[in-house]
Amino acid sequence: MEFWHVVGGFWWLVFPLAGMAGGALKAWNRGADARHRRRLELLAAKRGLAAQPQGQQIAAAAPAAAAAPPAAPARASNATRAQRLTRLFAEHDEITRRWLDYELDVAKVIAFPAMTDVRQPLTSAFHRAKRRADELRPDSAQVRMDDADFEAYRDAVHDFAIAFETAEQEARRLRDAAFTPAERRRLDTARQLLQVALDQSATRAERNLAYRRARQELEGLIVLSDGAVERLEERVAMQLTDRGATASGPSLDKRPETTPGDGGGAAATPDVDRS
Repeated sequence: MEFWHVVGGFWWLVFPLAGMAGGALKAWNRGADARHRRRLELLAAKRGLAAQPQGQQIAAAAPAAAAAPPAAPARASNATRAQRLTRLFAEHDEITRRWLDYELDVAKVIAFPAMTDVRQPLTSAFHRAKRRADELRPDSAQVRMDDADFEAYRDAVHDFAIAFETAEQEARRLRDAAFTPAERRRLDTARQLLQVALDQSATRAERNLAYRRARQELEGLIVLSDGAVERLEERVAMQLTDRGATASGPSLDKRPETTPGDGGGAAATPDVDRS
């Protein structure tokens, strides 16, 4: 009796519970209808597929993503690797070109001697980085490389760039600070003599003499690379050739020169001294 008395006190709960039960029943019916429709659609698709020729069945059953041949990802990877190598080659070549601007230009060598002085720690580190990047550089962008080799070359080019920037900043900071006042005067004299050697308004003998004296001033102070000497001699020779059109005799004589006394006078014949 007590149970029914308690239940009777909560008779009003019948209405919300009935609503909840009705909602759940409708949701279940909708789910059942949806499952039934999907089952019918699947059966219809199977019947339509069975009615197609075998070749069309295979094409219809294959997913769209499988349309690409299996080798496509590998080709895409190779193309991407080639593009990245091409960019690395361009960076490698640009740094080398900037270095050669110092290595082959005597005026820059005089202005920033530390850039070609391997006794300087940062310059020596730059040359080590350059040698490693050159050794790891592949023959072409189309060459097959594994990930380890590619990453090694990429890192080497990155180190090469950083080493160059660091060495260049240090050389521009130092300039000729490592030389004594007397040596700096010799460098300044050599700089002025080179301007005369390349001055088209100077006479043939003046240019030739200025070139030889500039080399003498630099002796023992700066070691010029063979490439720098050859480029400078070519420039002096071109100036002499241009002026030689109005002068008697050959425009440029490479034979050893015999000069009276201590050799400090004007040349008897145009000559670029390679010593």
